[in-house]
Amino acid sequence: MTVLFWILGILAVPTAIFVLWLAWVFLKELFSPTPHDDTKAAQAAAELGLLPAERQNTELAAPLPKEWATALAAVRGGDWVPGAEVLTAIGRDWDRRSAFTALLAEIAAEEDTWLLAWEAARRDDPDAAGVRARSTVYLAWEIRGGKRAQYTTREQFDGFHRTLTAAREEIAKAAALNPDDPTPFVAEIWVALGLGYPNAEMDKLWAELTSRAPHHYEAHYAALQYWCAKWRGSQRLAVEFAERAAADAPLGSLLTALPLIAHFEHDESDTTAADNTPEMVARVDAALRDVAAADPSHPRLPELRHLLAFYLHLQDRNEAALEQFKLVDGHVNALPWRYRNDPAGYFCQVRDTVVQAVAEAAAANG
Repeated sequence: MTVLFWILGILAVPTAIFVLWLAWVFLKELFSPTPHDDTKAAQAAAELGLLPAERQNTELAAPLPKEWATALAAVRGGDWVPGAEVLTAIGRDWDRRSAFTALLAEIAAEEDTWLLAWEAARRDDPDAAGVRARSTVYLAWEIRGGKRAQYTTREQFDGFHRTLTAAREEIAKAAALNPDDPTPFVAEIWVALGLGYPNAEMDKLWAELTSRAPHHYEAHYAALQYWCAKWRGSQRLAVEFAERAAADAPLGSLLTALPLIAHFEHDESDTTAADNTPEMVARVDAALRDVAAADPSHPRLPELRHLLAFYLHLQDRNEAALEQFKLVDGHVNALPWRYRNDPAGYFCQVRDTVVQAVAEAAAANG
């Protein structure tokens, strides 16, 4: 009898393995799209004129205005004059000024010969001073690197803090040369975040900035990062800051992005339940109204469109999501994509899922 049990046991092992293999195949097919499904979705996206991952621009959230792109190309070639002319033409449009200053500063952080020539030709030019201050902040963050603190060396931290401290002097100079301009104070928010300004000191900086530009998009985005739990605040402080700013802002300022960003920065759930609460649906609806009222050429408008495409999809509002995807396709340097190792791949994965969902809904209703 014992021998019989042994024989039956031995025969049962292959059967059990086969059953487990069938279960694994079933679950894989159930929860993972097959290559055929992926191909079908990608083909449907291509038929709409949407671009594949390898053709997505990972440096920008949207195409630059032609005059900006031309000036930046000249700056990269060593000619600072077109960049200075763009800043002069922008004048007191603070959102555009900070956006273009940041683009110039990114170039200067890599190579600043052209900026040195500008500073030599126009001593105490407030625009050059603003670019210098912001470029030093960028340089500091490059020295630190993008890894978490436990993976960052003591040498990196020392260089980071030393360079941010130097940036404070440059920021003060730029602010003194053009007292009305909030752009230097925007740069200092990133210093506050990196050096760990106490909350009270951040409040003073924020008062200086908002007295000059109460609804400045980049300033609010940077300040929200400061108040996030991963930096100098908490989830509660970040959400309160975001909700207060959005409530006080006029339509078209795009600050309805802030509650969505605060949610994104602190959402650690594995499901979409938290994205489908009445509160989140209301936030998305408010952002849609904000986008509709905004200046179509606002330099930050595409960033909110990227967020809307993502959250509309999570709320199964795929037709509206596809509208936003069509408007931003081709550029992916925005939340939520840029936090991923492969932002273009993730963008296209979500976008193609939306395209397929819209096609299936149309077929079902047709």
